[in-house]
Amino acid sequence: MSKVLEDLADKLAADTIKAMDALGDDRLYEQVAKVLGASSQTSEEAYLTSIRIRLAERRARVFLNDHVKAALQAKKEGRDIPDAVAPSSDNENL
Repeated sequence: MSKVLEDLADKLAADTIKAMDALGDDRLYEQVAKVLGASSQTSEEAYLTSIRIRLAERRARVFLNDHVKAALQAKKEGRDIPDAVAPSSDNENL
């Protein structure tokens, strides 16, 4: 059953993130979690885990793409490649 739970939660998370992007509502996932949690706390937890994983991957991918772009531009201009500096651990830059 765990595989079914994870698959369903992940699909719902993916669909929710698409809806968040389309609607410009970055907190929609919280309302979906409340609806899901009213029926199944286990499903809610799996869903929120998937949301966190997907949003974290998105932030990390943006960071990586931005750094590579800056590094390639610096290399093209003959400058030193800048260090990759991650946002602080308190998430102030996220």
